[in-house]
Amino acid sequence: MQLMIRLLILFLFGTFSAAVQAEPPHWQPRQVQRLLEWLDAAVDDGLTPAAARASTVRDVMRQGDTAKLDAAATEAAVHLVKAHRIGCCYSAPPPGWNIGNGLSALDPAKAVETALAEDRLDLLFGTTRPSHPYYYSLRRAYAAEKDPARRSILAANLDRWRWMPRQLGERYLIVNTASFEATLWENGRQAGRWEIIVGKMGSPTPVFAATVTGVIFNPWWEIPASIVEESIGALMRNHPDDAATKGYVMQDRRYRQRPGPTNALGRMKLVMPNSYNVYLHDTPSQSLFARDRRTFSHGCVRVGDALGLAATLLSASPQWDRARVDATVAKGNTVTVPLAKPIPVYITYFTAEPDGLGGVRYFDDVYKRDGVIMDIKKNERCSE
Repeated sequence: MQLMIRLLILFLFGTFSAAVQAEPPHWQPRQVQRLLEWLDAAVDDGLTPAAARASTVRDVMRQGDTAKLDAAATEAAVHLVKAHRIGCCYSAPPPGWNIGNGLSALDPAKAVETALAEDRLDLLFGTTRPSHPYYYSLRRAYAAEKDPARRSILAANLDRWRWMPRQLGERYLIVNTASFEATLWENGRQAGRWEIIVGKMGSPTPVFAATVTGVIFNPWWEIPASIVEESIGALMRNHPDDAATKGYVMQDRRYRQRPGPTNALGRMKLVMPNSYNVYLHDTPSQSLFARDRRTFSHGCVRVGDALGLAATLLSASPQWDRARVDATVAKGNTVTVPLAKPIPVYITYFTAEPDGLGGVRYFDDVYKRDGVIMDIKKNERCSE
């Protein structure tokens, strides 16, 4: 009786089932067939090494050895989950991509075992592969594209989408520094688009994620030390009258610029704390938006129609509309307005993007980042 009670306790706490499960998971024939369909489909995701596992599974099937088939199918499924998460050739995104995809805590082997036992393989593969509409558009383009150079670009950008979070949020901003555009997404649909200016070649805009919590109208500019050393410090020492005209002051040993028509942040700055000191903001240099290649900043993202962006973000609060935004700016006072609900912002770099008409827009690789991904994909590790 005591032995039975002990076994029952072990079972209730899950240790008994773990102890007796020494054999690998067993695959039902229909589950193997679904796995093969997912593996074959991986070719269109640019995941050829994962798709190649299908031939191994089929070879084992023909041998009729159930144990070998279980092992081969499990191995192929685990490889596919890893490929969906991050790409065939990576244990992590390359240096410089600082957006987590939210799947780092997933144990692929355990996930496959659980999905198999619960008969939810489709759910597993469907949730580990990106579901953003841009990913599926690029996937279709990759499957149809015959030009090797464009296929390489599409493959690199499919990988970038794999490095993005699977759940981006109900409402979020995507800043694509390669396209010089920022887009607002709501409930899976694009709700707005704004032209942007990004970092120069010597100070490229980094790839990272942050959270927008509010909007500052008529902001002060806290001048970074690098810019003080580069130009503004000398201007204030040698030409104090000119510096004062432009609103530059020193307060509490900080170099700052007053709000006004010459302020580098313009009339609006988003509140989005981050370790890179990079923000979305307005700019007095509106003429630069006429340029096709807009790499002019020290890393921050300057937004065309920045007040329009602010009004759109604040529109979730019924008391805020464009008229109130304009009236607030006209008063000249520095005002911080919190968003009704904070939203994520993803500062990204995609050199290929759907054009909305069934085709693809290709952008110049201004920061020369595509080559790093392509070189890794050519590495022999991709065939492991």
